[in-house]
Amino acid sequence: MLSWIRKRFAPVFYVQIWERKLKVTEISTKKVYEDLPLMAIQTLKSGEKKIVAIGKDANSSTSADTIKVNPFSHPRVLFSDFYVGEKILLHAFSTFAEHKFLRVTPKTIIHPMEKTEGGLTMIEVRAFRELALGAGSIESKVYLGKPLSVAQFNFDLIQDIDGINDIGVSPKTKDDVGFVTVLLVVLIFTGVFYFGT
Repeated sequence: MLSWIRKRFAPVFYVQIWERKLKVTEISTKKVYEDLPLMAIQTLKSGEKKIVAIGKDANSSTSADTIKVNPFSHPRVLFSDFYVGEKILLHAFSTFAEHKFLRVTPKTIIHPMEKTEGGLTMIEVRAFRELALGAGSIESKVYLGKPLSVAQFNFDLIQDIDGINDIGVSPKTKDDVGFVTVLLVVLIFTGVFYFGT
């Protein structure tokens, strides 16, 4: 029940990913986060890695012990570094929080904008879906096609790219719903008959 309430009132984010740009739109407010999908990581003397900057700020980082990672830059695929991609998306999501100490748990549409010729493999679809869930989404879908209209955006009507939901189970069909309804009616009548005698 609590999960249903959280999903019902969760903000909806439309995430568009290019190799050199990340754009996140919060549908209800039309607010937009747009930046380079880049992270600067510094290796400390202890060997520990520390995030120094994200986005354009990471691009201007010039320290010798800092590396720059773009998780959406690879010769063959759009998504190549899960850890960095998750941190960058989490950072983007946090910019929409009115109170910075609260974590935003949105419903998310991930829309790869390039390197989609021939469609995405199931591995890529799962990686994009897990990227959103790892960044705090309560539900995620992967979408391919023309850019979606923010003015007419409806999360529930957008078809997930492979027709499965975020836990890998096919959505209930009308036949499934009918079967469950009949089963409930039978159980209720059986209970009334059993306890009524």
